[in-house]
Amino acid sequence: MNETDSIYDDCADQTVDLGNHLANEFPDDDIRDIADGLLSGAVHFWLYAYQPPEQADRDEDWKQLDTAEKRMRLMIDQIRQAAESSEYFHSPNDRDVGRA
Repeated sequence: MNETDSIYDDCADQTVDLGNHLANEFPDDDIRDIADGLLSGAVHFWLYAYQPPEQADRDEDWKQLDTAEKRMRLMIDQIRQAAESSEYFHSPNDRDVGRA
C-alpha cells in the first residue's frame, strides 16, 4: 500500500466514523439526512480541491479537467466506482434481487 492509498483509506474510514458518531449523537434524526450532509460536504471539498490552478493550460493533467463539466464527470465516475465497490451497493431488499 502506498501513501496515497493510505490517506484515501484513512479519509474514507474517518468519514464513516463521523457518520456513525453523528447517527449515535442524534438518534432521532433520519440517518439519510446525516448521509446527505456528509455527501454534500464531500462534494464541496472535492470541488475546492479540483479547482484548476492559474497555469492549468500548461499542464497536461489539468487540460483534461479545464471545465466544470469535465470535473463533474470525473467526480461522478469516482462516486460510481466507490458505490459499486461498497458492500452496501446491493441490498437484500432491492427490487431487482432474485428470490429462491
